[in-house]
Amino acid sequence: MKPQFENKVALVTGATGTIGKGIAQRVIEEGGKVMVTDLDPATVEALVAELGDKAVGLAADCTNPAAVTAVVDKAIEAYGKIDSLFTVAGVTGKGAPIEEIEPENWDFIFAVNCKGTYLFIKDVVPHMKAAGGGSIVNFSSKSGKTGSAQMTAYSAAKGAIMSLTQGLAFELAKVPVRVNCVCPGIVEATGVWNHVSKAYTETMDMPMEDIVKAFTAKVPLGRLAYIEDVVNVSCFLASDQAAYMTGQSINISGGREMH
Repeated sequence: MKPQFENKVALVTGATGTIGKGIAQRVIEEGGKVMVTDLDPATVEALVAELGDKAVGLAADCTNPAAVTAVVDKAIEAYGKIDSLFTVAGVTGKGAPIEEIEPENWDFIFAVNCKGTYLFIKDVVPHMKAAGGGSIVNFSSKSGKTGSAQMTAYSAAKGAIMSLTQGLAFELAKVPVRVNCVCPGIVEATGVWNHVSKAYTETMDMPMEDIVKAFTAKVPLGRLAYIEDVVNVSCFLASDQAAYMTGQSINISGGREMH
């Protein structure tokens, strides 16, 4: 079987996080090239150095239209095309009861998760249309399917990502650009889990090992997700092996979500 991404180009947002980095590494391992972006210039530069000569990068605020356009333009300048877009960039924001969520925190969560995803898709789609096809993999969450207490802004934003995915799947099917999204549960070794688990240790006054036990007890497969679990499904959706899949929101939750 030929490599999944042979002669393909992928753009990965949120690329310096563990999931984004894992996707970029997999694309290269499978014969492709990557354009990576994230907020901090130093970490983007370090990632490009680590990935080698099949990667280019540019730091950008995903909520800034001009910065997003610059990233897409650099990818086209470097490689001439973008076959796959992985919109990994996202934030949980500060968890709080609904009456304590400040409007600016709500706006920030929606800006990064929703506006950032929209802006990259908006700029990438014309290039995919010109090339006659492509694949977009958006990042929702288990919390986008079943909302999480004290994370209502994040849950609402990730729910919006699924609706965006479905609408675009219809809109772009004739190109064809396939649009799917992944809905991970709790993934160990990620910034999201580190942030959420730390908050729970404070609010529940429990040690970290007890927090992990409490969460894994809710998962039928009995463990948190590994980075590789998310990378495997994300890269499958972007590849030609998923050529008959579009508009889908795929759970990666160990059975915790089944709808």
